[in-house]
Amino acid sequence: MAKKIMVRLRDFGSTYIYNAVDDQMKDGDCVIVEHDRGLDYGQIVSPDEAAMNRSSKDTIKKIVRLVTPGDIKQIDDNRSRAKDAFGTCFKKIEEHKLDMKLVQTEYSFDRTKIIFYFTASGRVDFRDLVKALAKIFRARIELRQIGVRDEARLFGGFGPCGRELCCAKFLKDFEPVTIKMAKEEGLPLNPPKISGLCGRLMCCLNFEYQTYKSLSKGLPRVGDKLNLPGGKGKVIEVNVFKRTATVGMEEGGQIEVSYKEKDCPQKGLP
Repeated sequence: MAKKIMVRLRDFGSTYIYNAVDDQMKDGDCVIVEHDRGLDYGQIVSPDEAAMNRSSKDTIKKIVRLVTPGDIKQIDDNRSRAKDAFGTCFKKIEEHKLDMKLVQTEYSFDRTKIIFYFTASGRVDFRDLVKALAKIFRARIELRQIGVRDEARLFGGFGPCGRELCCAKFLKDFEPVTIKMAKEEGLPLNPPKISGLCGRLMCCLNFEYQTYKSLSKGLPRVGDKLNLPGGKGKVIEVNVFKRTATVGMEEGGQIEVSYKEKDCPQKGLP
């Protein structure tokens, strides 16, 4: 029985589910696959169960082989050609006076298709541009409009944490990120503090959310009033990882309350 494997196409493409007869294929392996009326290349990435389930009813193509030294040479040559194609497309965009920003270019492995990624504030009528590019390259042309998050993933970089951008490093798909997630982590609701290089809420808020939600169970929130053996007080700070709360006492001073014990302070003050 064929094994289902998730593959990210090319350097900047989306992830798809493929059938692999070879059980020895593993995360990180580069492969040649059947895709979109031809051959393409990609890299095996760790499986995403939700994506696997969504693709269960789709027609799943197969992985042809692991890349060979000859394949790697062709992929490198494609990357070089893509740079030249980028320059040509950029000039054509200017000639056609189109309000769009060219971001990246990719060739399919067999060079039957060229993908041009761009951003724009609205819809763009690029039909004449496609015709012009098709005449020059004599290949199928795909112009794919992407968002600011995708642009950040293509260019890469480092976030405020000092680490490589999550979208460029390991995230497979973009999930919705909300202010509620930032609140759950107790972060200041200051846009520059919780936004990534793309100007949107940081992706890490999404995949950290469930962990913070779980760790926060049984803990008070900032502003909660507590009845303590030493008197009444108000929570002014919560440390989720240490499971402690700093409480400002009505009589003055502060105390740190641990929530590791079975007997927790009584929450709520009449």
